[in-house]
Amino acid sequence: MKSPSSLSRFVLRVRNRHLLAADAVLLVFAGVLAFALRLDSATLMGYITPMLAYALFAPLIKLPIFQLLGMYRRYWPYADTDELLLLIWAATVGCLAQGALFLGSQALFPGILVPGVPRSIPLIDLLLTIAVIAAPRLALSAGARTAKRDVKAGNPNSHLQHVLIAGAGEAGAMVLRELRQNPQTGLVPVGFVDDDAAKHGMMLNRVRMLGGRESIPQLVREHHIDQVIIAMPSATGRTVREFVDICEAAGVRARIVPGIYELLDGSVKLNQLRDVQIDDLLRREPVQTDTARVRELLAGKRVLVTGAGGSIGSELCRQIQRCGPASLVLLGHGENSIFEIHNELKIQDSKSQSGPPPCNVQPVIADIRFPERLAAVFAEHRPEVVFHAAAHKHVPLMEDNVADAVSNNVLGTLRMVEASVAAGVGHFVLISSDKAVNPTSIMGATKRVTELIIQRAAQHTGRAFVAVRFGNVLGSRGSVVPYFRKQIAGGGPVTVTHPDARRYFMTIPEAVQLVLQAATMGRGGEVFVLDMGEPVRIVDLARDLIRLSGLEPERDIEIAFTGLRPGEKLYEELFAATEDYGPTEHEKILRFTNGKGPVGEGAEDHFSAQIEILLEAARRGESGMMHAALHDLVPEFSSAERRPVEKA
Repeated sequence: MKSPSSLSRFVLRVRNRHLLAADAVLLVFAGVLAFALRLDSATLMGYITPMLAYALFAPLIKLPIFQLLGMYRRYWPYADTDELLLLIWAATVGCLAQGALFLGSQALFPGILVPGVPRSIPLIDLLLTIAVIAAPRLALSAGARTAKRDVKAGNPNSHLQHVLIAGAGEAGAMVLRELRQNPQTGLVPVGFVDDDAAKHGMMLNRVRMLGGRESIPQLVREHHIDQVIIAMPSATGRTVREFVDICEAAGVRARIVPGIYELLDGSVKLNQLRDVQIDDLLRREPVQTDTARVRELLAGKRVLVTGAGGSIGSELCRQIQRCGPASLVLLGHGENSIFEIHNELKIQDSKSQSGPPPCNVQPVIADIRFPERLAAVFAEHRPEVVFHAAAHKHVPLMEDNVADAVSNNVLGTLRMVEASVAAGVGHFVLISSDKAVNPTSIMGATKRVTELIIQRAAQHTGRAFVAVRFGNVLGSRGSVVPYFRKQIAGGGPVTVTHPDARRYFMTIPEAVQLVLQAATMGRGGEVFVLDMGEPVRIVDLARDLIRLSGLEPERDIEIAFTGLRPGEKLYEELFAATEDYGPTEHEKILRFTNGKGPVGEGAEDHFSAQIEILLEAARRGESGMMHAALHDLVPEFSSAERRPVEKA
């Protein structure tokens, strides 16, 4: 006899095609047995011909009926009453069809089968057909129950798990369909939970809706639930948090389908299911984007993305690719990150069965500070739309590396703008930061200067050169989240700068989707600001991450406060006090109505002169002069330390 673990593997390997083959043999056997039970041995020899004809025709008549009625689309190891009724109904229809064919033929064409088929044979055959097609399925069901008990006994080789699906909507139906089409996962759907009381007791694709979220603890006990899959991609972070808390209290694992921003194609696949992450707890109400407008901007265009290997840049490339550009240039300085996103996009293109045709994806390794290299890249690829995401963004690190912050952020942006203007680029989108508002850091001050550069270029050219400003993105390389995760994995402590430190957060896909939407609105010189929702306390973020790791803050993992680092604020702002802003046609995107770049007599010359002073100071590594030039360009810049200007 098989061990429980091998039994589990056997149950998972059985497919409906195996059952179909078994049915073909067993139906012939049932036909022969029906004659043997009806006739004694002496009489049976005279019925050999009709017996063989009846038995051999059984699979030809019944199997198509079984297929038509859906018998080979069910997952039989966990069959319930619905499947049993289907089996009886399919056997009845099949036997009636075969009996009518044979008995009708005898009545219409007597003498073809001599002697004929006894009229009681179809009835006997019906009982035998039910028995023979039920036997292997009942055996599978018994094996599955045995394997399930093996799971509860703690056998690590068994993978069968009972699953509740939270959310009886479109996403829940997709999850159910995926589970049924992939029985090898061992995830067995037991039922749905949904807060809509009108749905309770109803069936969705033959799976019952068992109650609301408050029923989860009881259902876990009654049905030995192993997992709850939260299939609500548009749910808010508060809703997700409530489900997670209920699952934790019930001692069951919670998994989740990606949020709506990650499901741009609208489909849910099993390989997308994952454990609940901090992004899910911070979700806001999903916003509607005008995808047709974004496609109109990008479809058939030549698009270039700088910093294409970074967190924001790579997601820009993914979403741009879905819009069907003629070509997509991945420009970056780090060869490994460009190699990875290039390979990912190539694989995605090869898998695409529908949607826009594959675009020409070109990886380019270049330093944006060198104008000759940029001129060559622009001459070869002739981009029409540029997204400039390349920048140094780490605040404390840039405080100690002022020259590189200025060189990469300011000089790099200036060279990109100059190359774009010379090449006739019609749309240029700068990825800016909320740290550019009343900056207290070198990083923030340099990003504000880049906004001014973009506004100046828009004034000179009249083209759609715009900036989009937003806060922290969860999961990015510079985000606090990966840093906290490493500290938790190391046993703590988790270090937080200040108990009152707050930041705005967005998910990467959400931020990029809104950036693309803002790009369609730009006419030239605007600074768009994304509505980031409510700021989040960093210490609360740390506590959530600790709990999601299965630990308890302060008991298992200590939280230590270290003090604000150079250049950091207690909280970030999206607008300066002197800046006015107004709405756009999109509820989550705001537009500056003042704060344009250098205007007025003499302002342009002064701006250009200060940029040259700043860049010259960066080339020489003169920190004091760089601070002075940044203060002149960005009067609201309040650095932690004003160093004296160094003499040349």
